[in-house]
Amino acid sequence: MPRDLYQEVTDTIIAELEKGAAPWVRPWRSAGEHHNAITKRPYRGINALLLWIEAQNKGYQHTAWLTYKQAKEAGGHVRKGEKSTLVVLWKPFDVTETDEETGEEKTETRWILRAYNVFNVSQCDGLNHVVTEAEPPRPVISDPEFEAWVARTGAKVRHGANEAYYAPAIDEIHMPHRHCFKGSEHYAATLLHELGHWTGHESRLNRQFSKRFGDHAYAAEELVAELTAAYLCADIGINGDLRHAGYINHWLKLLRNDKRAIFTAASQAQKAADYLKSAADAKEGLAA
Repeated sequence: MPRDLYQEVTDTIIAELEKGAAPWVRPWRSAGEHHNAITKRPYRGINALLLWIEAQNKGYQHTAWLTYKQAKEAGGHVRKGEKSTLVVLWKPFDVTETDEETGEEKTETRWILRAYNVFNVSQCDGLNHVVTEAEPPRPVISDPEFEAWVARTGAKVRHGANEAYYAPAIDEIHMPHRHCFKGSEHYAATLLHELGHWTGHESRLNRQFSKRFGDHAYAAEELVAELTAAYLCADIGINGDLRHAGYINHWLKLLRNDKRAIFTAASQAQKAADYLKSAADAKEGLAA
């Protein structure tokens, strides 16, 4: 029977949500993005989630991963008995079909999901030229630095509201004042969540889930905003925090109903995070 990678990944996320907490919420400061130890390329989207889960459950302090073959090529080896972690990759392949009416052949590129097994460098010995010590946590971003980062995105943020929300009709984010939150990082994580919603406006990423998810569209959008905040927290040095714990049951229903939902949400959240980082980085360059 062929392997159902969509279901495997979805089951992994569901199992974590059933514990009562979102797997992307991490009560420690990140050492940066999880990445391949050899190529240095960061794991993104759904793979970032899978590696966060494994690192948290196994207590890995390092954010570098590699395949069994890469460990061997680096002069080392994976220790006996160590278990690998699943990551996935979409691989292109060409399909040629013949038009029944014209007889013309048409070739189009399609994509198939492939599985890869990786190991954290802390599971390996003897690696040459590969850093195996745990990386120090990223410095905590200061309040002024964060405020400047948000301002560069171009989002309109108004303070003084009784709750945090994005108002699409007027394209504004409304937030309580910073002192109303339990801490600066809680404030920042909440604002990043609302910025995630902000990217979905029709003038930006034009994110619409009503046709794709029907009655679950709202839960899907909330999941995208949560993951956007998680990706950005990891990127700019903020502790993760769950914006709406009450949505866990809604997310469970969404994932149980559609095994590809978490892939869509993770992909859209990565696009949202990239959009915000690109906007902020571009303005920073102009300011410099």
